[in-house]
Amino acid sequence: MRNKLRITLIKSYIGRPESQRKILMGMGLGKLNRAVLLEDTPEIRGMVRKVCHLVSMEEVKGSEI
Repeated sequence: MRNKLRITLIKSYIGRPESQRKILMGMGLGKLNRAVLLEDTPEIRGMVRKVCHLVSMEEVKGSEI
């Protein structure tokens, strides 16, 4: 079973470039302090890397969900 990532929006995206807003919306993050569980894939990690200053990420094992 694949690990998952818990990604939480910790800073507002107001005033950020449109590309960063689209990345956050693509991950399902629309409001502050909301968290989403996403599969741990290279694509998701790349998205997190682009907006690492706005989100926090933690790895979640399959059994901890």
